Amino acid sequence: MAAVDIRDNLLGISWVDSSWIPILNSGSVLDYFSERSNPFYDRTCNNEVVKMQRLTLEHLNQMVGVEYILLHAQEPILFIIRKQQRQSPTQVIPLADYYIIAGVIYQAPDLGSVINSRVNLFSFYKLTAVHGIQSAFDEAMSYCRYHPSKGYWWHFKDHEEQDKIKPKVKRKEEPSSIFQRQRVDALLLDLRQKFPPKFVQQKSGEKPVPVDQTKKEAEPIPETVKSEEKETTKNIQQTAGTKGPPEKRMRLQ
Repeated sequence: MAAVDIRDNLLGISWVDSSWIPILNSGSVLDYFSERSNPFYDRTCNNEVVKMQRLTLEHLNQMVGVEYILLHAQEPILFIIRKQQRQSPTQVIPLADYYIIAGVIYQAPDLGSVINSRVNLFSFYKLTAVHGIQSAFDEAMSYCRYHPSKGYWWHFKDHEEQDKIKPKVKRKEEPSSIFQRQRVDALLLDLRQKFPPKFVQQKSGEKPVPVDQTKKEAEPIPETVKSEEKETTKNIQQTAGTKGPPEKRMRLQ
């Protein structure tokens, strides 16, 4: 099963024999490619028949079937070998190309494999991009909040932590204007006239006293008032008796 997998996926493997690298040239590169351990080499090809019969490579033109030829050589670094299907001495169909770089053999990908690889790569990046956008959108939606009275707003957890760490600063209350104070005083006076107080606290710390009791204490007793009036009249008479009779004045004729 492993051999079948390797045969099916020749684009992903390479092969090298280090003993051939020092003597590798245009004349020996096909012999190097026809090594038994090379997975790219087909043993049913015409090259194997010519090799077993000890014939030259010129006899390949007279045969029909799969064959390998040296397509391009740039010694000692680069060699290109083509696998082709020969149908007549003048008609061939290319099947695959192999390039040898510093003794390492690779199979050149065909156009369909290149396009398929690019499409798969594009699809992978597209899916990852769409997944990233979708995850970012889902995370953003998790922070969205709505209330009928407030509407929509963003609710982030980091802001809550920062608000807990930061000390709360008390806002300074703005002083009232003259209009507000006068208006409040007028309203309080109006309310006091409509609803007079029932208790009065004359001094701080004392118990409030009913208003009726304070009025009784403020009014003097009638008897005491009369006695005070008698005493004042007596004092006036005494002062008049001590002065004596008035002096007589001379009449002018």
